[in-house]
Amino acid sequence: MLYVWEQATLEAKVIIFCLLVFSIVAWSVMIAKALQMRRAKKLNRLFNTEFRTQKRVLDVFDRRVQADGCPMFMVYQAGSLELDARLKNPEGTGRRTFVSLKGMEHVKRSLENTVAQESLKLESGLILLAIAVSGAPFLGLLGTVWGVMSTFGHIAQQGSATMAAMAPGVAAALITTVAGLLVAIPSMFGYNWLVHNLRVLTVELDNFAQELVSKMETEYLEEK
Repeated sequence: MLYVWEQATLEAKVIIFCLLVFSIVAWSVMIAKALQMRRAKKLNRLFNTEFRTQKRVLDVFDRRVQADGCPMFMVYQAGSLELDARLKNPEGTGRRTFVSLKGMEHVKRSLENTVAQESLKLESGLILLAIAVSGAPFLGLLGTVWGVMSTFGHIAQQGSATMAAMAPGVAAALITTVAGLLVAIPSMFGYNWLVHNLRVLTVELDNFAQELVSKMETEYLEEK
Protein backbone atom coordinates (compact mmCIF):
# COMPACT_ATOMS: atom_id res chain seq x y z
CA MET A 1 0.00 0.00 0.00
CA LEU A 2 2.89 2.38 0.72
CA TYR A 3 4.33 1.66 -2.72
CA VAL A 4 0.95 2.31 -4.36
CA TRP A 5 0.59 5.54 -2.38
CA GLU A 6 4.03 6.68 -3.55
CA GLN A 7 3.06 5.98 -7.17
CA ALA A 8 -0.23 7.91 -6.89
CA THR A 9 -0.50 11.26 -8.62
CA LEU A 10 -1.04 14.53 -6.80
CA GLU A 11 -4.70 14.55 -7.89
CA ALA A 12 -5.23 11.06 -6.45
CA LYS A 13 -3.65 12.07 -3.15
CA VAL A 14 -5.86 15.15 -2.93
CA ILE A 15 -8.96 13.03 -3.58
CA ILE A 16 -7.90 10.45 -0.97
CA PHE A 17 -7.38 13.27 1.53
CA CYS A 18 -10.90 14.55 0.79
CA LEU A 19 -12.26 11.04 1.26
CA LEU A 20 -10.41 10.79 4.58
CA VAL A 21 -12.16 13.97 5.72
CA PHE A 22 -15.48 12.49 4.52
CA SER A 23 -14.77 9.36 6.52
CA ILE A 24 -13.99 11.28 9.72
CA VAL A 25 -17.16 13.35 9.36
CA ALA A 26 -19.28 10.26 8.57
CA TRP A 27 -18.01 8.29 11.55
CA SER A 28 -18.43 11.32 13.83
CA VAL A 29 -22.04 11.73 12.71
CA MET A 30 -22.78 8.01 13.07
CA ILE A 31 -21.39 7.85 16.60
CA ALA A 32 -23.05 11.11 17.70
CA LYS A 33 -26.46 10.19 16.26
CA ALA A 34 -26.27 6.65 17.66
CA LEU A 35 -25.59 8.03 21.15
CA GLN A 36 -28.33 10.64 20.76
CA MET A 37 -30.94 8.09 19.69
CA ARG A 38 -29.88 5.64 22.37
CA ARG A 39 -30.27 8.36 25.02
CA ALA A 40 -33.62 9.41 23.54
CA LYS A 41 -34.91 5.83 23.68
CA LYS A 42 -33.80 5.42 27.27
CA LEU A 43 -35.33 8.72 28.40
CA ASN A 44 -38.55 8.02 26.48
CA ARG A 45 -38.89 4.68 28.23
CA LEU A 46 -38.31 6.20 31.67
CA PHE A 47 -40.69 9.10 31.05
CA ASN A 48 -43.38 6.83 29.62
CA THR A 49 -43.19 4.66 32.73
CA GLU A 50 -43.48 7.71 34.98
CA PHE A 51 -46.32 9.19 32.94
CA ARG A 52 -48.43 6.05 33.16
CA THR A 53 -48.22 6.02 36.96
CA GLN A 54 -50.00 9.40 37.15
CA LYS A 55 -53.72 9.57 37.80
CA ARG A 56 -54.32 12.80 35.92
CA VAL A 57 -52.81 13.94 32.66
CA LEU A 58 -51.29 17.15 34.09
CA ASP A 59 -49.79 15.63 37.25
CA VAL A 60 -46.27 15.44 35.81
CA PHE A 61 -46.59 19.02 34.51
CA ASP A 62 -47.77 20.32 37.89
CA ARG A 63 -44.78 18.73 39.59
CA ARG A 64 -42.49 20.79 37.31
CA VAL A 65 -40.56 17.71 36.23
CA GLN A 66 -37.73 18.35 33.74
CA ALA A 67 -36.27 15.79 31.32
CA ASP A 68 -33.96 17.55 28.88
CA GLY A 69 -33.12 15.50 25.82
CA CYS A 70 -36.27 13.39 26.07
CA PRO A 71 -38.39 13.83 22.91
CA MET A 72 -41.49 12.33 24.52
CA PHE A 73 -41.25 14.74 27.44
CA MET A 74 -40.89 17.69 25.07
CA VAL A 75 -44.11 16.65 23.34
CA TYR A 76 -45.87 16.27 26.69
CA GLN A 77 -44.52 19.60 27.94
CA ALA A 78 -45.69 21.49 24.86
CA GLY A 79 -49.18 19.97 25.04
CA SER A 80 -49.43 20.57 28.78
CA LEU A 81 -48.32 24.21 28.47
CA GLU A 82 -50.95 24.85 25.81
CA LEU A 83 -53.67 23.04 27.76
CA ASP A 84 -52.74 24.86 30.97
CA ALA A 85 -52.96 28.20 29.17
CA ARG A 86 -56.44 27.29 27.86
CA LEU A 87 -57.62 26.19 31.30
CA LYS A 88 -56.49 29.29 33.20
CA ASN A 89 -59.19 31.60 34.46
CA PRO A 90 -59.18 35.18 33.12
CA GLU A 91 -58.42 36.38 36.65
CA GLY A 92 -55.28 34.21 36.68
CA THR A 93 -56.40 32.18 39.69
CA GLY A 94 -56.85 28.43 39.33
CA ARG A 95 -58.05 26.44 36.36
CA ARG A 96 -61.33 25.97 34.68
CA THR A 97 -62.85 22.51 34.71
CA PHE A 98 -63.18 22.18 30.95
CA VAL A 99 -61.68 23.52 27.75
CA SER A 100 -63.60 24.21 24.57
CA LEU A 101 -63.31 22.18 21.38
CA LYS A 102 -61.51 25.10 19.74
CA GLY A 103 -59.03 25.22 22.60
CA MET A 104 -58.39 21.49 22.27
CA GLU A 105 -57.64 21.98 18.58
CA HIS A 106 -54.90 24.42 19.56
CA VAL A 107 -53.48 21.77 21.90
CA LYS A 108 -53.47 19.22 19.07
CA ARG A 109 -51.64 21.58 16.73
CA SER A 110 -49.07 22.32 19.43
CA LEU A 111 -48.46 18.59 19.87
CA GLU A 112 -48.15 18.03 16.12
CA ASN A 113 -45.65 20.88 15.77
CA THR A 114 -43.54 19.57 18.63
CA VAL A 115 -43.52 16.03 17.22
CA ALA A 116 -42.28 17.44 13.90
CA GLN A 117 -39.61 19.56 15.62
CA GLU A 118 -38.32 16.64 17.69
CA SER A 119 -38.19 14.44 14.60
CA LEU A 120 -36.16 17.10 12.79
CA LYS A 121 -33.73 17.29 15.72
CA LEU A 122 -33.17 13.55 15.56
CA GLU A 123 -32.83 13.68 11.78
CA SER A 124 -30.31 16.54 11.73
CA GLY A 125 -26.91 15.46 10.46
CA LEU A 126 -28.13 12.44 8.52
CA ILE A 127 -27.77 14.41 5.28
CA LEU A 128 -24.00 14.23 5.76
CA LEU A 129 -24.18 10.43 5.77
CA ALA A 130 -26.37 10.47 2.67
CA ILE A 131 -23.78 12.65 0.94
CA ALA A 132 -21.00 10.27 1.97
CA VAL A 133 -22.95 7.25 0.71
CA SER A 134 -23.74 8.76 -2.68
CA GLY A 135 -20.73 11.00 -3.23
CA ALA A 136 -17.74 9.00 -1.98
CA PRO A 137 -17.85 6.27 -4.69
CA PHE A 138 -18.09 8.87 -7.45
CA LEU A 139 -15.24 10.86 -5.95
CA GLY A 140 -13.16 7.68 -5.84
CA LEU A 141 -14.14 6.86 -9.40
CA LEU A 142 -13.06 10.32 -10.48
CA GLY A 143 -9.64 9.71 -8.99
CA THR A 144 -9.39 6.33 -10.73
CA VAL A 145 -10.37 7.67 -14.15
CA TRP A 146 -8.06 10.61 -13.74
CA GLY A 147 -5.19 8.36 -12.65
CA VAL A 148 -5.69 5.87 -15.53
CA MET A 149 -5.87 8.76 -17.98
CA SER A 150 -2.60 10.17 -16.63
CA THR A 151 -0.96 6.73 -16.74
CA PHE A 152 -1.88 6.09 -20.36
CA GLY A 153 -0.85 9.60 -21.31
CA HIS A 154 2.54 9.09 -19.67
CA ILE A 155 2.99 5.71 -21.42
CA ALA A 156 2.06 7.26 -24.76
CA GLN A 157 4.73 9.91 -24.28
CA GLN A 158 7.34 7.27 -23.44
CA GLY A 159 6.27 4.97 -26.25
CA SER A 160 6.55 1.93 -23.99
CA ALA A 161 3.44 -0.11 -23.10
CA THR A 162 4.97 -2.84 -20.94
CA MET A 163 3.19 -4.24 -17.89
CA ALA A 164 5.94 -2.91 -15.63
CA ALA A 165 5.28 0.60 -16.94
CA MET A 166 1.48 0.38 -16.67
CA ALA A 167 0.90 -1.56 -13.46
CA PRO A 168 2.11 1.00 -10.88
CA GLY A 169 0.07 3.84 -12.34
CA VAL A 170 -3.10 1.76 -12.73
CA ALA A 171 -2.75 0.37 -9.19
CA ALA A 172 -2.26 3.87 -7.83
CA ALA A 173 -5.35 5.01 -9.73
CA LEU A 174 -7.50 2.18 -8.38
CA ILE A 175 -6.65 3.05 -4.79
CA THR A 176 -9.00 6.05 -4.94
CA THR A 177 -11.93 3.78 -5.79
CA VAL A 178 -11.03 1.56 -2.85
CA ALA A 179 -10.89 4.63 -0.60
CA GLY A 180 -14.27 5.78 -1.87
CA LEU A 181 -15.85 2.40 -1.14
CA LEU A 182 -14.28 2.29 2.33
CA VAL A 183 -16.07 5.56 3.06
CA ALA A 184 -19.38 4.69 1.41
CA ILE A 185 -19.95 1.16 2.70
CA PRO A 186 -19.84 1.91 6.48
CA SER A 187 -21.81 5.10 5.87
CA MET A 188 -24.51 3.15 4.03
CA PHE A 189 -24.97 0.64 6.85
CA GLY A 190 -24.89 3.39 9.46
CA TYR A 191 -27.35 5.55 7.54
CA ASN A 192 -29.86 2.72 7.09
CA TRP A 193 -29.63 1.76 10.76
CA LEU A 194 -30.09 5.35 11.92
CA VAL A 195 -33.02 5.94 9.56
CA HIS A 196 -34.72 2.82 10.91
CA ASN A 197 -34.29 4.02 14.50
CA LEU A 198 -35.50 7.47 13.52
CA ARG A 199 -38.69 6.00 12.06
CA VAL A 200 -39.26 3.96 15.22
CA LEU A 201 -38.83 7.02 17.44
CA THR A 202 -41.09 9.14 15.22
CA VAL A 203 -43.85 6.52 15.30
CA GLU A 204 -43.53 6.33 19.09
CA LEU A 205 -43.86 10.11 19.35
CA ASP A 206 -46.91 10.12 17.07
CA ASN A 207 -48.57 7.36 19.09
CA PHE A 208 -47.79 9.11 22.36
CA ALA A 209 -49.16 12.42 21.06
CA GLN A 210 -52.41 10.75 20.01
CA GLU A 211 -52.72 8.98 23.36
CA LEU A 212 -52.01 12.23 25.19
CA VAL A 213 -54.69 14.09 23.23
CA SER A 214 -57.15 11.31 23.97
CA LYS A 215 -56.50 11.56 27.71
CA MET A 216 -56.71 15.35 27.65
CA GLU A 217 -60.02 15.21 25.81
CA THR A 218 -61.37 12.65 28.27
CA GLU A 219 -60.49 14.80 31.27
CA TYR A 220 -60.93 18.36 30.03
CA LEU A 221 -62.93 18.57 26.82
CA GLU A 222 -66.26 20.26 27.37
CA GLU A 223 -69.15 18.10 26.24
CA LYS A 224 -72.15 19.83 24.73
